[in-house]
Amino acid sequence: MNTTRLARFDYAVFIGRFEPFHNAHRSVIDKALTLADKVIVLIGSANKPRSTKDPFFFDERRVMIAASFAPAAAQRLRFAPLRDFPYSDDRWMREVQQQVASIVVAEAAVTNAPPSVCLIGHFKDASTDYLRMFPQWTLVEAPDHEQRSATEIRSLMYEAAREPDAAKGKWMLVQASVPEGVHHFLVEFARGEAFAQLAKEHEFLRGYKSQYAALPYPPVFVTVDAVVVHSGHVLLIQRRAEPGKGLWALPGGFVDQHERLADACIRELREETRLKLPEPVLRGSIKATRVFDKPDRSARGRTITHGYLFEFPSGELPPVKGGDDAAKARWVPLAEFFDQYEPQMFEDHFGIVGAFLGV
Repeated sequence: MNTTRLARFDYAVFIGRFEPFHNAHRSVIDKALTLADKVIVLIGSANKPRSTKDPFFFDERRVMIAASFAPAAAQRLRFAPLRDFPYSDDRWMREVQQQVASIVVAEAAVTNAPPSVCLIGHFKDASTDYLRMFPQWTLVEAPDHEQRSATEIRSLMYEAAREPDAAKGKWMLVQASVPEGVHHFLVEFARGEAFAQLAKEHEFLRGYKSQYAALPYPPVFVTVDAVVVHSGHVLLIQRRAEPGKGLWALPGGFVDQHERLADACIRELREETRLKLPEPVLRGSIKATRVFDKPDRSARGRTITHGYLFEFPSGELPPVKGGDDAAKARWVPLAEFFDQYEPQMFEDHFGIVGAFLGV
């Protein structure tokens, strides 16, 4: 990778989730604008449903960022959505490269020299290791601005909803942490139904985690998830309760104390979908297993899930019906699933299906 140097670039690339955009983000873009003619802002987790960790849609974050700059500076910003690929770094890198290339090619002037590009960011922890993944671009390391993180700002917003008497003070801290345009957006957002639902889910998760707060070590939960493929369809359930109430998910759940993993997966599959195929048929249809252990994959805490791929011969789809923790169960054509269901899927379940099926 090229070493950091101050130079004039055609484009600077800045990658982040911006949940929400805050003053430290603003400082990075300010620096990028001094280095490059245009700044490409790649907004991650762009196709995910709202959650306590990712409360804002792509367009909302784009508006927040643009509102943080004077018109002349905002005109030099270019925005593109960036999907998550939690179990494929190669696919994520390709997505970054494709989004940058699409902007650069669309704006390319007729010249013999290729456009110069730098990647700007700050190394803070494992979440920023991606800065080392693009040797074709000059790396410019931004200074560390010790300000409130997006996680801390979201926590202040949820605390303000929970503690009305302290809300004014919480919002003063939020206001000090974000650009003025972002503060106005957040205040309005907090008055809406979407935030009310997020605050409710945050309270559920807070209560959930309080149950094991006194343990000497944080627990590690073990779950199972079933990817069931039949005649070009995948089997999904709709979650009945928090977290992720109303989202689509894979059949699955927690492993009982005296249960083997495959047994737990078959039990959960039957309970949540009422799939009436005999157990030997289900067990014989397991074609692959894989562990999904991304540390932050679940808002409930450290949760390692064991995925099982079930494949059945082509034929008539067996009837299914939601049961136990599932409000509904449905066979979804795979083309429809990959085209439409990513913004409706719980946690990393869309990525789990993609990992098994190589998509």
